[in-house]
Amino acid sequence: MIKFLDNKLFRYLSVFLFLNSSILPIKASSALAAWAINTKGVLELRTKSNTNLKAYFQKANQISGDRFWVDFPGELKNPRTIKGNGPIKEIRLGKPDKGKTRLVIEFKEETYLEPLTWQMVGLDQNRWRIKLFNPKYSFKKIGEGLVEKKKGNIKANQNLIYKKKNNYGYLKLPEVKRNKFEVVIDPGHGGPDPGAIGIGGIRETDVVLEVSKIVKKLLSEKGVKARLTRSNDVDLDLPPRVSIANNTDADIFVSIHANASRGKRRDINGLETFYYRGWRGRLLAKRIQKQILRVSPGSPDRGVKQGRFYVIKNTRMPAVLVEIGFLTGRLDARRLEKLTHRKRLAYAIAKGILEYLDKVG
Repeated sequence: MIKFLDNKLFRYLSVFLFLNSSILPIKASSALAAWAINTKGVLELRTKSNTNLKAYFQKANQISGDRFWVDFPGELKNPRTIKGNGPIKEIRLGKPDKGKTRLVIEFKEETYLEPLTWQMVGLDQNRWRIKLFNPKYSFKKIGEGLVEKKKGNIKANQNLIYKKKNNYGYLKLPEVKRNKFEVVIDPGHGGPDPGAIGIGGIRETDVVLEVSKIVKKLLSEKGVKARLTRSNDVDLDLPPRVSIANNTDADIFVSIHANASRGKRRDINGLETFYYRGWRGRLLAKRIQKQILRVSPGSPDRGVKQGRFYVIKNTRMPAVLVEIGFLTGRLDARRLEKLTHRKRLAYAIAKGILEYLDKVG
């Protein structure tokens, strides 16, 4: 889901939007229907239905300045370059590959940007917005086509989005049959075994325990009987973790961990999910991996893989081991130390579990 570009990649995001009419639309064959950078430095997009957007950021090199771009399906018929103003050098619309459209925003040298704080926000079913910069001086709007609807509708939609974000309702946790399923959540390590130690001394045992507790709470609220292998910072060997799952005859087992790279390289980040065997284990891993990537934009997708970890090899039910990021990675560690991101990950894991249970239930 993510690709490295000279190790400077910031983020990759995917969204699904609906088509709406426009004035002066970009060529119909491209999914991009309209775009604008308003006077406050906000990029707004409108697309056709069921559009999969891919957004990237790359630092300047010897050829080009800092760049942010978005790829759309559908081939642009009329490639063009539009002169920018303020911090924007130019905007380019082109065809990076056959059947694709790319909108590139290139910034002038020494423009102060904070890409790690950027966040895409969905305004409604077919519009997307991201704040790119704060104009120091007057900035003239640049764009093509009509992006916005009536202002009253925009404000109402924004309030709804912000409300959902605050309680994480935007993840829309699925409903499953209550009191039917049992899940064992396994926070890795504990006690004298802190697991990985990351940037600033952040400990794996603390991070995964907090995430696991939130997952348990969310599943319980949906009527799933959830149990933790450990509920505090205690030493727990691997066989007892497996025994808890096997003795309770759980439907699934999910072990939660955080990663560390050899040499504690800060440029290595990413999320991955392991399963040992079976299509059910793979399906569970795929559902969880998909959801944790959604709440971790920019962190590389290290994939769904088969692994021979003791806790997933010796449990009798579908089992996965989730690595929620690198505590030694610059991007992942900065996020994992924050409670807000841990909550997002917990919601994502819970959603993946509930989607699986709904599918196989």
